[in-house]
Amino acid sequence: MQLTTHLSNPDETTALARRLGAVLGAGDTVLLHGDVGAGKTHFARALIQSLLASPEDVPSPTFTLVQTYDAASGVEIWHADLYRLTDATEIEELGLLDAMEAAICLIEWPDRLTSLTPDDALDITLAPADADDHRILTAAWSHPRWDAKLTDWIP
Repeated sequence: MQLTTHLSNPDETTALARRLGAVLGAGDTVLLHGDVGAGKTHFARALIQSLLASPEDVPSPTFTLVQTYDAASGVEIWHADLYRLTDATEIEELGLLDAMEAAICLIEWPDRLTSLTPDDALDITLAPADADDHRILTAAWSHPRWDAKLTDWIP
């Protein structure tokens, strides 16, 4: 399945990320695709902040590779940026495979996962649109777990 929407400003991106966060649970993996500056980290940051019990800084994990958070629901959230990885074995060393089974995982630069990409992940691609701050968001999935979760996601 696939959904596509036009986002006219960062606030619309934030709102959509928060709506997605509301339906995520343990074992849900969201793969964030897009070029540098496409809005992946903005989307992830908004989603994570919507799940926290109290506000906290959500930095980009570009240099730390992974940042973890505790959602108000008790589920752990993993935010990974795999841009700097050079080998798939590093993914195992990070503990990301276990996290994908037990936590909510948001993964930027998921092409680095190669054969470790989960079949049941939600793929979100952000791309620049026709004006500054406008984005085209495309969500794609094949696993039925997302059908019900995304029924009313995009207004």
